[in-house]
Amino acid sequence: MTAGARPEEAMDSPAGTTADSARPDPPPSRLVILGLLLGIVLATLDGTVVGTALPTIVGDLGGLDHLSWVITAYLLTTAVTTPLWGKLGDLYGHKYGYLTSITVFLIGSVLCGVAQDMGQLIAFRALQGIGAGGLFVGALALIGTLLTPAEAGRAQSLIGVLLPAAMIGGPLVGGLLTDQLDWRWVFYVNVPVGAVALALVGFGVRLRATRAEPRIDLAGAGLLTGAILALTLLGSWAGTTYAWSSPQIIGLAVVSTVALVAFVRVERRAPDPVIPPRLFRDRNFTVAQILSCVTGAAMLAAASYLPQYMQFVRDMSSTESGLLLLPLMLGMMGAQLVIGRRVGDGGHYRPYPIAGGALAAAGALALLTLGTTTSAPVASGLTLLLGVGIGCLMQPAMLITMNSAESRDMGAASGTQTLLRTIGGSLGVAVLGSVYTGRLTATVTDELGADGARLTGGELTPELLRDLPEPVRHAVRTGVVDGLHGVALGTAALCAVAFAVSWLVREVPLRGR
Repeated sequence: MTAGARPEEAMDSPAGTTADSARPDPPPSRLVILGLLLGIVLATLDGTVVGTALPTIVGDLGGLDHLSWVITAYLLTTAVTTPLWGKLGDLYGHKYGYLTSITVFLIGSVLCGVAQDMGQLIAFRALQGIGAGGLFVGALALIGTLLTPAEAGRAQSLIGVLLPAAMIGGPLVGGLLTDQLDWRWVFYVNVPVGAVALALVGFGVRLRATRAEPRIDLAGAGLLTGAILALTLLGSWAGTTYAWSSPQIIGLAVVSTVALVAFVRVERRAPDPVIPPRLFRDRNFTVAQILSCVTGAAMLAAASYLPQYMQFVRDMSSTESGLLLLPLMLGMMGAQLVIGRRVGDGGHYRPYPIAGGALAAAGALALLTLGTTTSAPVASGLTLLLGVGIGCLMQPAMLITMNSAESRDMGAASGTQTLLRTIGGSLGVAVLGSVYTGRLTATVTDELGADGARLTGGELTPELLRDLPEPVRHAVRTGVVDGLHGVALGTAALCAVAFAVSWLVREVPLRGR
């Protein structure tokens, strides 16, 4: 065993794999942890920062009919490559996987900034997403390698702070850069931040690794990629581009199901699988993945549809509606900081997801009190309880995942968790989006008849709504409230599932304590 290595790391690294096998002595500095956190900020921020710049981008490059693919291409390649980056890190070393993913991300960012038409921008966004897939999983895997689970609680609580801040703050940053500089700076700004992360991790992380001939599971990688592609497209298109009962959506559902079943069969026989089935033999690991999936759906649904209420019912701008989600974000951040500190100081972690499921469900049900006359401060404050509950679910899920995985599977474990949170978010937004649209359309049609159906079936914007007669505005506001109530009920159901599943968590002592 190399000096400074943890005993379980030396025993868990099997022949035929490459793994970072030694924890450095002394432990990594705060600057190194900062370098890892910067990668997470870049990956999460770039998924949302482009949204507010899209109208300006279309005005400059054209290609309105391909507009949605500027975001979809990024999210698609990020989801597909996330588990692959995790496994490559397990095989070749998490440090080099992380540095490579940052390099790919920065190259894609620069190319996006110099794109001359919409086709180029979409292609370069796909390249950027490939790199982004390794940023989050690489950072988590390195934290799991450099720190014991008992020490990693506070570092992971910072991740929990950055994740909602980047997701909700992305549109604000994108609008600011576009208005004050140019839309291309939405991509150029990544370069100095990524360069700092490269330097901090490249020079600050010192890991000795055992080198052996890796065995790459090509069949498993191909099947997993196909399944993720189908699921991501299903989440993006269902209920919007195509109806849920359309042949396209049904076909995607069949393809994803067949690919996943075949993937499971292949992984059971593969000598070095992309997602090792042994991970799911640990009950805590399996429970943590369910919590990650459900929490991702609840968080993205709230962040996606609460601004609709602020803009259509309360007549606020995009920036103002984003700022009014601050209680939701602060609730998540505060809960995760407190949990990270308490667990890092030796506290128990099992009570938090149980309490989080209950609080999040109660917070979602509290949104049913929103009406067309609810004041903006009250509507904003009602999101706090939901944010606290989601934070109490997210932080333990990350901690349990890292504590349940052996060191040889750290990359695969973090990649699996990130992937399930992403897919949960995509499917949650798609399903609850259909509920929102259905209830909105039904309410407006009941009040306005055929004119209401045409109105909701077109491009209804807050700007357009201001120019319509008061009876029409009232009908749309009532419809938005009804739609949001449907989303709140769906979110409460998801959180109730998380509450029930959380009781299965076992209090396993953290390694290193």
